[in-house]
Amino acid sequence: MGNDMAAKLLIERQPDIELPEGALRPTSHPTGGSPPKAMNRESQVRSVAVLLFFLTVAAVIFAGFNFNAEWKFLVPDDGIWWVEQGGRLTADRVDPNGPGAKSGIKPGDQLLSINGQEVQSMSGLERQLYRNGVWSKAAYSLLRQSVPLDSSVILVPAERSLNNWLRLIALIYLGIGLYVLLRRWTAPGSTHFYIFCLVSFIAYAFKYTGKLNDLDWTIYWGNIAAGVLQPALFLHFVLTFPEKRETVRKHPWLLALVYLPAAVLLAAHITAMQWLQASERLRWNLDRMEMSYGSLFFLVAAVVLWYSYRHASTTILRQQLKWVTRGTILAIVPYTLFYVIPYLMGSLPGATMKVSALSLALLPLTFGYAIFRYRLMDVDLIFKRGVVYTVAAAVVLGLYFGLVTGVALLVHNWRPSSGPVGLVLAVVVTALLFDPVRKWIQDRIDQFFYRTRYDYRRTLLEFGRELSSETNLNTLLSSLIDRLSRTLAVDRMAIFLAGEETGKFVPAKSFGMSVPGNIDLAFLSAPRPEQAGHLFFENTHQVPREAPEAQQAIARLDLNYYIPCHAQQKTVAVLGLGKTTKGDFLSSEDMELLETLGGYLGVAIQNGQLYTSLQQKVAEYERLKDFNENIVESINVGVMALDMEDRIESWNAQMEVMYAVPRWQTLTQPLKAIFPPEFVEEFARMRQEAGIRNLYKFRLKTPAGEVRTVNVAMAPLVTRKFQVIGRLIIMDDITERIELEAQLSQADKLSSIGLLAAGVAHEVNTPLAVISSYTQMLSKQLQGDSQKAGLLEKITRQTFRASEIVNNLLNFSRTSGSEIGDVDVNKVIADTLALLEHQFKVAKVEVQPALEPGLPAIQGNAGRLQQVFLNLFLNAKDAMPGGGTLRVATLNGESVSVCVSDTGTGIAPENIQRIYDPFFTTKTAPREGQARGTGLGLSVTYGIIQEHAGKIRVESNPGHGTTFTLDFPLSRKAVASKAEYV
Repeated sequence: MGNDMAAKLLIERQPDIELPEGALRPTSHPTGGSPPKAMNRESQVRSVAVLLFFLTVAAVIFAGFNFNAEWKFLVPDDGIWWVEQGGRLTADRVDPNGPGAKSGIKPGDQLLSINGQEVQSMSGLERQLYRNGVWSKAAYSLLRQSVPLDSSVILVPAERSLNNWLRLIALIYLGIGLYVLLRRWTAPGSTHFYIFCLVSFIAYAFKYTGKLNDLDWTIYWGNIAAGVLQPALFLHFVLTFPEKRETVRKHPWLLALVYLPAAVLLAAHITAMQWLQASERLRWNLDRMEMSYGSLFFLVAAVVLWYSYRHASTTILRQQLKWVTRGTILAIVPYTLFYVIPYLMGSLPGATMKVSALSLALLPLTFGYAIFRYRLMDVDLIFKRGVVYTVAAAVVLGLYFGLVTGVALLVHNWRPSSGPVGLVLAVVVTALLFDPVRKWIQDRIDQFFYRTRYDYRRTLLEFGRELSSETNLNTLLSSLIDRLSRTLAVDRMAIFLAGEETGKFVPAKSFGMSVPGNIDLAFLSAPRPEQAGHLFFENTHQVPREAPEAQQAIARLDLNYYIPCHAQQKTVAVLGLGKTTKGDFLSSEDMELLETLGGYLGVAIQNGQLYTSLQQKVAEYERLKDFNENIVESINVGVMALDMEDRIESWNAQMEVMYAVPRWQTLTQPLKAIFPPEFVEEFARMRQEAGIRNLYKFRLKTPAGEVRTVNVAMAPLVTRKFQVIGRLIIMDDITERIELEAQLSQADKLSSIGLLAAGVAHEVNTPLAVISSYTQMLSKQLQGDSQKAGLLEKITRQTFRASEIVNNLLNFSRTSGSEIGDVDVNKVIADTLALLEHQFKVAKVEVQPALEPGLPAIQGNAGRLQQVFLNLFLNAKDAMPGGGTLRVATLNGESVSVCVSDTGTGIAPENIQRIYDPFFTTKTAPREGQARGTGLGLSVTYGIIQEHAGKIRVESNPGHGTTFTLDFPLSRKAVASKAEYV
């Protein structure tokens, strides 16, 4: 409540501290002044820079130490404002929510002693409070209307929350000053403005703690000196920026007079410290004098700005001063009305007064955010929405710090044992989580208030990126027209491109206007002695220096600005613009932007034209390339290309199908990493010989486990100049052709045998019938002779066996039609298994039928199909002499399939290709219970399958069994008239 100041004033006298006048000297001639003769301009600038650097570093270091000391050192407070009266301390005001009020102390009470120690002055009171410390109980002896009484007061830390907000304002001031100084060091007033910001930083950041050690005394005097200098520096800056006022130019001594009140106040402080008996009343009066002086000077500065704005000589200067004036008034008036005036009238700082002090942050907040966020230096753009933007920024900061504080308290309440570490971690985590939200709010505010048209530098960078990345000329020009119309808010715009003839331009794009087709644009390329960066016509209807044709064209276009766009020292386009939508001309910064943009645009337009030409050539090349690739991809032979190091560079679709390896796995891979060693060896042999080489019927093993028969042709891959750059390999997969040739050969063989069998069968049947008849007759005559009867019975059996062979030959060679109809394959299989049930039982063969229900019928002859299954089942039984398992399964898919599997001895690999040959049998030495094989069973089976337009396949694993798979079509009619062996 102000007692901390009294403690410093009434403490034992300390050695005098010299005022840091070195910080003042640069401000006495901020806008000029002749340097000493011995020091040239360069050394003077260097000296000022070094001095400011050391002062800034010192100020920041002291501010950091001060903040750390204040954070650790708590000042005890009793919530009462004591004043000296009649040799005693009297309670002038009591905070209703403070410790004193809670202990029953009322205004007017006189303090006699604390903890038995007599107290008669503010210095004695402060000593007792510091001895007790924070959160300790102090025994107050009071006198209320001549009635003594005692009260126990629990001291609390003094309220210093406003200091943190003032430090935030100090940082903003310092940041703004550094930015302006570093970006515009040579600009008039930049050094003065930085000194003002540095002094403001010291005034708001230096807050003495009450410890009154050397550091605290330095902070104290720094705060006093900066506080009295700040208003004078600001008024000085206003009187000389953006140009010196007329009165100042006539009377330069007025600038020195501005600092006189500051010197008087500083002398008053020193006098009070050294020679006067300081008291709380004196401290309060000094504070009121400083506040009055500061508010008066700031208000005078606002009045000066307002006067300069009203009497500005140019439109640009008037526009700048308008927003500077408004920003200053909005920053000073709330603070003066709600803090300074109540304080002068005797009110103590309350919540409302403290909040009103934050209005001082309006100007630095607006400057700080706009400059650091957008790098804007135009005053009009900085202040235009300053008030609303500051409120928005305050809301964001409030939400942010509120959320962080709330989470920290929750963590502390949930885990009290976590201590300060838990609080720090909670604050850090919450701050990190809140950062995306803060950025989102920040972006939304930016888009609402500043938009692209305020951000000159950002717009320029975006244009640069877009122009360099966009290659479509039409899209480029449309984007440029749209962006410039929104950024500069112009009412009309046009782009003229250079034609094929030198010096001739044609309209390409326009906005807000219609460009006549027959207009003469020769004035755009006319030579001009005063050639500048652009053409400017203030009045498009009065251009007497131009030719009559040019005057007419300029009037019809009604464009005030023409900016040439150069590329490689040629003008490839001209950008024409009119006034803004408000009827104003463009500013100098607008023209700088457009001239810079003209260079980007010229290069981009040239790139777009070149890209269009290139696109046409590329399209033609791509068409030819696609045509050639389509040819390679469409042919039914595999094609691959190798480089000189035998790496695969091309791999067409047929190679993928044939070799079962996708293209992406083969490209850039060595040949030996993809193909088996046998092929690599043959390839190495073939490449030793020049010219085209062929490899016929090579059996190529694929990664899928298949063996494909291919014809390979290898030729050198040459360029148009007959330079060998690789090798071309063509693979023709003839596997199916070989199989068809084998089937055709088999069919021819069977056809020939069938014709032979038909003739032989008829000739053999006759003698067999005679032999059989006479043998039976002799058997009847020799019934009593068992020996001869046995011989005759053997002759009869062999005759019947020969007859059976002949009948099989007839069946094999039959070319007559058979009755064709719907056949239930499951029923035929079941009937056949029933016929062989006894034989399977005797041979210990377990039958496992897996017949799919609902199997569709096929077209065929049931009797002929039964013969097929009978032959397959008997062969399977004979292949399992010791018993085994016969599995018969039917499947329904694209065709009706029948699988007959056994667990017998299997078929040797060398016999697989011969099993369908007539008279080929492996039953030359039949086991017990087996008949000698005729070699016609599978031949007949093959013929019947062909009659039914089906296919038969065999898979055998010697020692583990054999599987026959039969496929019958669903809808195709079987060949009824004639068996075709294909």
